[in-house]
Amino acid sequence: MPPHSSEFLLQLLQRFIKNSNQIKQIHAFVTSHTPQDSENYKLTLLYNTLIRAYLNINQPHKSLLVFTRMLSCQAHPNALTFPSLIKAASFSPSLSSLTLHSQAIKCGVLADSFVGTSLVKLYSQMDYLCNARLVFDEIPSPCIVACNAMIDGYVKNGDMDSAILLFENMLKRDVVSWTSIINGFVRNGCFGEAICVFKNMMGNVNLVRPNEATYVSVLSSCAGLVNEGGLYLGKQVHGYILRNEIVLSVFMGTALIDLYGKVGCLERAIRVFKSMVIKDVCTWNAMISSLASNSREKEALVMFDEMKEKGLRANEITFVAVLTACARAQLVELGLELFHSMLGKFEVVPIMEHYGCVVDLLGRAGLLSEAKEFMRSMPFEPDASVLGALLGACKIHGAVDLCHEVGRRLLELQPKHCGRYVVLSNIHAGLERWNHATDLRKAMVEAGIRKIPAYSLIEAS
Repeated sequence: MPPHSSEFLLQLLQRFIKNSNQIKQIHAFVTSHTPQDSENYKLTLLYNTLIRAYLNINQPHKSLLVFTRMLSCQAHPNALTFPSLIKAASFSPSLSSLTLHSQAIKCGVLADSFVGTSLVKLYSQMDYLCNARLVFDEIPSPCIVACNAMIDGYVKNGDMDSAILLFENMLKRDVVSWTSIINGFVRNGCFGEAICVFKNMMGNVNLVRPNEATYVSVLSSCAGLVNEGGLYLGKQVHGYILRNEIVLSVFMGTALIDLYGKVGCLERAIRVFKSMVIKDVCTWNAMISSLASNSREKEALVMFDEMKEKGLRANEITFVAVLTACARAQLVELGLELFHSMLGKFEVVPIMEHYGCVVDLLGRAGLLSEAKEFMRSMPFEPDASVLGALLGACKIHGAVDLCHEVGRRLLELQPKHCGRYVVLSNIHAGLERWNHATDLRKAMVEAGIRKIPAYSLIEAS
């Protein structure tokens, strides 16, 4: 076998398929010495293997470079070339997706279900829903993977009607199909609908066993329905997990901690946390946040220190939780110290939510002037959450003039938000400024804004 032949290089490549240095050496040789073969399919096979090899060692951009070389030396791409290429393009989707699509058409492989499905996935990931649908419609008999990819595209773009229509027309559905629909409802805040789909899945004659993503989506729905029976169903899901799963995964455990923390079942949250074999940053964040929101702020801060001792690096969500703990415990100095350490020590760039936490921290402590000045120093205009934090502090401390100023800015940002009118009206009424309170109520009526009726619910164990 000639040492420069495609067959020899292919055998060498297959032998060192996970050795990055060897892959690069073979690539360099192929680039500088085009292999000479009487059989073109061997050259195509060599390039296909080299494309997959770079993908396997997490260098997808090199896979695309190999493809350009493949075209230049007139090796003919086939149906096996494109799925790997399209996957490589998904790591940095850009114009390469359109180029690969046109090349697939040119090579006559678009009818191949693997190529079509890969393109549907790529376009869905890029939010090019029209392109995804066009490719999907050209697949002669879409398999379950293609249908799931199209459903996922609809879900990510908020088109639940189309997602449900496709789902209902599928002859066979797997756990990915069901979970995609559940997740779609969760993304759109339709938690009740998500739970209904989950119940239908569990009661389906062709029993489909939930996977990790299913559990996480359903538990998120339960957390979103804490005042509407979400805790009861969440406990049932937890029980099902304990009976059917060998180990509690990071994301399942985190979802349970988040649920129990939101409904005030802190001891359950702690038990779940302690039972987890592997804990990621998201797990610690959920536990710190649960402690902070259930009047155990100092324990939350102790846990933050423990997390750092374990070598885990705090992220944006961590700082929202610890700054919230500081605000509720009125630990102003510590809160400011943590905020100022974010960028320099932890390389976390503060976002709007962090600034809102600091305004809340200063406001709760009665440092309204400092809170106002801090808000002025923000690198961007404060949104409704930041202004709302300051308004709440004004209400607590009776700062009428500042309350009026902040309230006016809030109504400019959210002219249809009934809660803003009600809070401002109540503040003025509490200070016996009846004219101002009446004017705000009239403004609500004239704008056609109605107060959402409140209700309470008692959940029996």
